[in-house]
Amino acid sequence: GFHGSGPSHWQSWLETQLPEARRVGGIDWEQPVLADWALAIRDEIDAATGAVWIVAHSFGCLASIVAMADRTEKVAGAILVAPADPNRFSPVGVRDPKRFERRSSAVNSVKSLLPDWPLSVMGLVVASSTDPWMEQSDAREWARRWGFVFHDAGDAGHINVESGHGPW
Repeated sequence: GFHGSGPSHWQSWLETQLPEARRVGGIDWEQPVLADWALAIRDEIDAATGAVWIVAHSFGCLASIVAMADRTEKVAGAILVAPADPNRFSPVGVRDPKRFERRSSAVNSVKSLLPDWPLSVMGLVVASSTDPWMEQSDAREWARRWGFVFHDAGDAGHINVESGHGPW
């Protein structure tokens, strides 16, 4: 996700637990540019010798869903945790918070760039009722659109280190 995942983040922990797990390379974690991140994820999917599992957090969920939309035959499944609201991002990065309104139109956002149909991939979206990056009802709707199972994580913030989630 945006700003990456430090050593105490659950993703970093998970990466140490699974011998074949690896973080996608070639991403500037400080520049959430959907096309760039999705391209790096596609490259990793294409380089894999078999089907891959994608585990993503926050903005990484948006980039992952774009990347896997046309690579479903190479994706065994996806776990998308605390996806970020696509209206918070423009095609070139974070939208100006002064102009962003959670329920505003998607003008100049990446929302229209996300697949809006069921993917033929087994998937799970995990979202919190207190996530400041996306309302849970919106995460539930995206899960429905993509044909993924939805899991309510309760009062879990953004499901990151700041909200108390290390090994998880």
